[in-house]
Amino acid sequence: MTEYAAPLSLERQEPTPQWKLILRQFRRHRLAVISAILLAVMLVLAVFTDVLTPYDPNATNTAYAGGKPQPPSLEYALGTDNYGRDYLSRAMVGARVSLFVGVSAVVFEILIGVSIGAAAGYFGGWVDNVLMRFTDVFLSIPGFFLLLIISGVFEGTLLALIILIGALNWMTVARLIRAEFLSLKGREFVLAAHCIGVPGWRLITRHLLPNALAPIIVAATLSVPYAILTESALSFLGLGVPPPHASLGKMLEEAQQWLRSAWWMWVVPGVIISTIVLAFNFIGDGLRDAFDPQLRR
Repeated sequence: MTEYAAPLSLERQEPTPQWKLILRQFRRHRLAVISAILLAVMLVLAVFTDVLTPYDPNATNTAYAGGKPQPPSLEYALGTDNYGRDYLSRAMVGARVSLFVGVSAVVFEILIGVSIGAAAGYFGGWVDNVLMRFTDVFLSIPGFFLLLIISGVFEGTLLALIILIGALNWMTVARLIRAEFLSLKGREFVLAAHCIGVPGWRLITRHLLPNALAPIIVAATLSVPYAILTESALSFLGLGVPPPHASLGKMLEEAQQWLRSAWWMWVVPGVIISTIVLAFNFIGDGLRDAFDPQLRR
């Protein structure tokens, strides 16, 4: 009886790309996937709000002006407020404002945090000490109370809200990036780049920052809900988006006097805020698991 040996495959197997491993792990987090789809739909609606809103969100219905809010009906799917303004249109515009302020504030926050954290981690020494003590000073400031004061001075414009929220919440990102840079500086590829004379700015932008993207992405995703809640709280206190423009926090503030008689006035913005915050939190959890190499094994 003749035995045949199975031929050995000498073909080199290409390693699975990193992004595919991350995507595969992210897809295992069902709540994160559902949240990503839901958030994508909300972002599309926010972009095309001006086309999709059935009515002008600031237009009052003279039949209801100065009267009571009207419940959901065939004419107004989510009812009206006490000025006769369509609540569906205002909710869509309010969601767009919240998403815009939240995402823009976090982008500004990431730019500040990454710049300070990268400089502190790369240069070290007295630069690190100065920048980290500067960070500690900001950490000691009661941010929300300072936001209340400055928002009152700047009268709650969108640009002022974005700058203020971002300028008072970059410290965690700076500490994360500093820690990542301190860890990466001792790696072989960084030492090799130093030996061949790679300039510092190129070493930071082409070698260190790409390897520190994971904590940046996760921190950004988890920071958006806080920025949205902050904007909603300021608008609820009358220091956010100026009237008559719609904002989810402003809609909740206007619903205070109608809590019992007009449930839709507080349920609609409350549900939208909760949905956005939960979606970003679940996505952040999914990304944190996806970037963890131990969970991808």
